[in-house]
Amino acid sequence: MREGIARVISLQPDMRVIAQASDGEEAVEQFRLHRPDVTLMDLQMPRMNGVLALRAIRHEQPNARIVVLTIYNRDEDIHKAIEAGAAGYLLKDLVPEDLIRVIREVHAGNAVIPPEIAAALEARAGQPSLTYRELQVLELLARGKRNKEIAADLGISSDTASAHVKSIFTKFNVHDRTAALAEALRRGIIHIG
Repeated sequence: MREGIARVISLQPDMRVIAQASDGEEAVEQFRLHRPDVTLMDLQMPRMNGVLALRAIRHEQPNARIVVLTIYNRDEDIHKAIEAGAAGYLLKDLVPEDLIRVIREVHAGNAVIPPEIAAALEARAGQPSLTYRELQVLELLARGKRNKEIAADLGISSDTASAHVKSIFTKFNVHDRTAALAEALRRGIIHIG
């Protein structure tokens, strides 16, 4: 995929690919070395995911123009990327002409969020968010832990762990662990693999 994108960009008379990276840490290193005008960033990468790489780059260079180019269209993934400073969020199934247009728009200083991505962000805005502790509990639920095990892992009482699980159910409008995990996967709050 990366090679194909590089080929499309290199066909443009006013663009060139100055670096490529196979993981998030390498992406940050390549950014430091080359300071590109526009960076394309995937979310799912080894060693450091795209959101963390995006944050690291924007921490060093607050004006960095980064476009997320990914297969993930879940509202939490979109929110995290935009919150981290992405100037654009595109899905990999777009046509090459759209990619080139977006790169030019972001280079000009514009933010580019396609309507379907904006709609997902808007839908997320209306949903209650989980607290940091609830996110920890949800991660442990995803690992198959029961309330007593969650309590032991987090150093809290079983009653407190149970209260967090119930709060997650309420916020997700579900009645059991399976449905809560399915909703968390759908939203992109947790990932498998």
